[in-house]
Amino acid sequence: MWEKIKHKFEKFPARMSVARKIVEHGLRVGENGRIYCGNIEISDVALARAVNVDRRSIKTTVDVILSDEQLAKIFQNITPAGTLVKGVAKELGFGVVEIEAEAQNPGIIARATELISLKGISIRQVHAGDPEIEEYPLLTIITEKPIEGNLINDFLKIEGVKRVSIY
Repeated sequence: MWEKIKHKFEKFPARMSVARKIVEHGLRVGENGRIYCGNIEISDVALARAVNVDRRSIKTTVDVILSDEQLAKIFQNITPAGTLVKGVAKELGFGVVEIEAEAQNPGIIARATELISLKGISIRQVHAGDPEIEEYPLLTIITEKPIEGNLINDFLKIEGVKRVSIY
């Protein structure tokens, strides 16, 4: 998706940063020119602070998006992915597996979840970072209970996996 977007903003770093932040957080640009997270309106000032740009950059970026049919179709239909419980997994008694891998290798999610299921552990969530948006995308798997650290070696045997953390 980012490949279809970024060329529209390449010459304008502030606009590129705004567009990237909108996509990273699953924000949506409404037909009215306002920015939303689901149905919650996000102020231009708040987004500008988060991106470290002038609030006018927010307005200009939104105007560019709405004036371009392809961009408008993309940005008007983005939906937030929901809650990722990684930060509170320990408090909830869940386990977390984070895998850094080469995204072009197919089957990483399938093999990683298979390893977990073979241990009889249920998976509550899976989140895969987008390699076009994130510099170091992670595959994050939240499990019903913590898994044993000795599975790290098994995860590292999956083709394309570079690093694994279990906690």
